Amino acid sequence: MLTYKMDVLQALQDMGYTTYRIRQEKVINESALQALRTGDMIGIKTLEKLCAALRLQPGDIIEYVEEAPNG
Repeated sequence: MLTYKMDVLQALQDMGYTTYRIRQEKVINESALQALRTGDMIGIKTLEKLCAALRLQPGDIIEYVEEAPNG
């Protein structure tokens, strides 16, 4: 499954993005903000926008972690 390698909202805040600025500049939409708050995965277009805003590569933000087999 895909998981976040970092706290994306904290990284945005560290780059000077407040939730107000994110909304005003339409960096990502409200549903993506909520997904980040709850740890849900975002879409590829949103990931692209985050990479541009944070100056990172997708692999810096998310990673694939193999799920433990049900036993």
